[in-house]
Amino acid sequence: QVHLVESGGGLVQPGGSLRLSCAASGSISSMNIMGWYRQPPGNQRELVATITSGGVPNYADSVKGRFTISRGNAKNTVYLQMNSLKPEDTAVYFCRLVGGGYPYWGQGTQVTVSS
Repeated sequence: QVHLVESGGGLVQPGGSLRLSCAASGSISSMNIMGWYRQPPGNQRELVATITSGGVPNYADSVKGRFTISRGNAKNTVYLQMNSLKPEDTAVYFCRLVGGGYPYWGQGTQVTVSS
């Protein structure tokens, strides 16, 4: 079983920054992909960014140039640095890990961008 814990959400003004963190624990395959997804109010969950265990990132077009995903030294941690935040970035952000063919999800953290 894999357990994911997110942190770092909150309320920020447009143009501001936040950093999300996700720590994974449990039986984790060394070959895995970690990432962030978000679910805006009234909408479906969507991809934000992913990163392979080798450090190769992938971003949704809507966040390219503003968000940066990275792995921690512990490898089973992932961060999402969010800059130039917009009101449309408001959502619940979920961490996901895919390892051994199985997806695991965190409980989500709320990000609200509002003046």
